[in-house]
Amino acid sequence: PVSLSPLTLTPRPRHPSFWLPMSPSLLEEEDVQHEEEILRNPFSVRCWLRYAQARQKGPRHRLNLLFERALRELPGSYKLWYQYLRQRRQQVKGRCPTDPAYEEANGCHERALVFMHKMPRIWLDYCQFLVDQGRITRTRRTFDRALRALPITQHHRIWPLYLQFVRRYPLPETAVRVYRRYLKLSPESAEEYVEYLRSVGRLDEAAVRLARLVNDERFVSKEGKSNYQLWQELCELLSQHPERVRSLDAGAIIRGGLTRFTDQLGRLWGALADCYIRSGHFEKARDVYEEAVQTVMTVRDFTQVFDSYAQFEESVIAAKMETVAELGKEEDEEVELELRLARFEQLMARRPLLLNSVLLRQNPHNVHEWHKRVQLYQGRPEQIINTYTEAVRTVDPFKATGRPHGLWVAFARFYEDNGQLDDARTILTKATRVRFRQVEDLAAVWCEFGEMELRHENYDEALRILRKATALPAKRAEYFDSTEPVQNRLYKSLKVWSMLADLEESLGTFQVGDAPHPVPPLAPPNPLWGPSLHPAALGALLCTPMSSPGFCGCPLALPTLPTTAGCPPTILCLFAPTPSCYGWQHSPHPTGCT
Repeated sequence: PVSLSPLTLTPRPRHPSFWLPMSPSLLEEEDVQHEEEILRNPFSVRCWLRYAQARQKGPRHRLNLLFERALRELPGSYKLWYQYLRQRRQQVKGRCPTDPAYEEANGCHERALVFMHKMPRIWLDYCQFLVDQGRITRTRRTFDRALRALPITQHHRIWPLYLQFVRRYPLPETAVRVYRRYLKLSPESAEEYVEYLRSVGRLDEAAVRLARLVNDERFVSKEGKSNYQLWQELCELLSQHPERVRSLDAGAIIRGGLTRFTDQLGRLWGALADCYIRSGHFEKARDVYEEAVQTVMTVRDFTQVFDSYAQFEESVIAAKMETVAELGKEEDEEVELELRLARFEQLMARRPLLLNSVLLRQNPHNVHEWHKRVQLYQGRPEQIINTYTEAVRTVDPFKATGRPHGLWVAFARFYEDNGQLDDARTILTKATRVRFRQVEDLAAVWCEFGEMELRHENYDEALRILRKATALPAKRAEYFDSTEPVQNRLYKSLKVWSMLADLEESLGTFQVGDAPHPVPPLAPPNPLWGPSLHPAALGALLCTPMSSPGFCGCPLALPTLPTTAGCPPTILCLFAPTPSCYGWQHSPHPTGCT
C-alpha cells in the first residue's frame, strides 16, 4: 500500500494519470479523502462521480482535469462521458460561437464518439450542440455519421432532430434530399413531406407525392385523414396552382374524382373550372360550368356550381368594365361587354329551368315536376310539345310519383286549346292504350276523351267513345286483379259507367233499352238487399219505370247466376217498389228454389 501524508502524494509508477502537483496549496482536505478512495478503487465509476460532484463549485479546469483522469482509466464508461460532455457544454453556454472553447468542446465529443459511437444519446447531444453553434455543413455530416454508425432500430431517435435541423434553414434542396431518404425508412410520414414542399413552394413535387398517396390503398394517414380528404387537398392544389404543377394532368385527375366521389360533385366541378380560370382559359371554364349544371344530380351540388358560375360571370364583367374605363370606350369593347351582360342575364333567367332539370334527373317519373317544367316554357309552344312528348315517353306508370294520366290529359288539352282537335284525339287515343297501374287512371283518360267531345258538341262521338270504353273485353278480369291489364278491367269502372249513364239519360232514347247491354258491375254488397248494382250504372240499363215489385217475370231478369243441383237457373231481378232504382236481389222462384 502507498502511504499518504497530508503534505505529499507519491504516485504509482504504473498509473501516471494519478500524478498531481506536490504543492499542498493545490490539494484541499476533501480532495485527500477522494484521492485515497480512488487509489483504493481506481476502476470504480461511482468513486469518480462522487469526486466530480464534490468539485462542481471549483474551477472548471480542475473539474475537466478530473474527468480526463477518470476517462483515461475508464474510457468505456457511458456515465463518465455523459457527465463530462454535459459539463463541457454548460461551460461554453452563452459564449460567442467563434470562441475557441466551442472547438475544444467539439473535440471532446469527437473523442467520446470513438468509444460511444453506438450510443444514440451521445450523438443526439452532439448534433444539438452543433445545431446551436450554427455550423450547417458540419452538423449535416455529423447527422449522416450518426445514421451510419447507429443500427437502423435507433434511427427513429435521430431523424426528428435531423428534419428539424434541415427545416430550420432556407435550404430546400438539402431538405428535399434528406426527406427522400427519411421516407424510405418511414413512408407513412409522406404527409409531413408534402406539407414541407408546399411551404417552400415546390408544388409540382408536392402534387406528385400527394397523387401517390391517393392512389395507394394501403396508405394510412398519421393525421387521421380519409382518402377523400387527401384527394380534396390534391384537387385544391391543382386548381389553385395550375401553372406551377406541370407533371400532372389536372383536368384528367379531377374528372377521375367526379366518377369516384359522387357525393361531392359540386366541389369537384368548381375545382375543375377554377383550374381553367387560373390558367386563363375562360371559355373552357364556361364549358365546364355548363356541363356541370346539366349533369349534377342533387340540389346541393347544383347550388354550389351555379353560384360559382354566376360569380365567375360577374367577375369577368367587372374586369371588362374596368378595362373599358381605363382604355376608353371602343366599339368592339362595348359590343363584347353587352354580349357578356346578355349572357349573364340569360344565365340567371335559366336558373329555374336548370333546377327543374336536376329534380327530373333525380326522379324522371315525377309527374309534378314535368307539369312544372311545362309551366316554365309558357309562351314557347315548340318547347312545350317537346316536353310533353319526352314526359309521356319517360314516365313509367308503375314508378310514377303522382297521377301519370295527367300528362296525357294535359298534352291533349294543350292541342285542344290551340284548336288542333285531331291531334288531341290522337293523343288521347294513344293514352287509352297505355298500361296504367290503376284502373282509375285509364277511366280518367276515357272520361276526359268524352268530355272533350262534349265541349265541342260532338255528342254522338262522346256516346260512342264511352260505349266503347264500357264494352266487354275479350278477356274478362276482376276489378282489383293487378295481374291483368287495366284495359281488361275498365268495363267494371263505376266512373265510366256513371258518365255513360248521365249521357244516356241526357242524350239517349227509350229504344236504347232494347239493345243488348253487358252485365254491369256489382257494387259492394248491401246488407239488406244483397249484391246490388250501383244506381248510376243501373240507370244505363233501366228502360221503363216499374210500378210494382218485379219477380221472376220481370222484363229485366237476367239468368246469370250459377245454378244449384236440382234447381232451375237462379233468377236475378229488380226489386223496385217505386220508379226509382235501388238494387238487385235474389227473389223467390215459383218452384220454390231461390
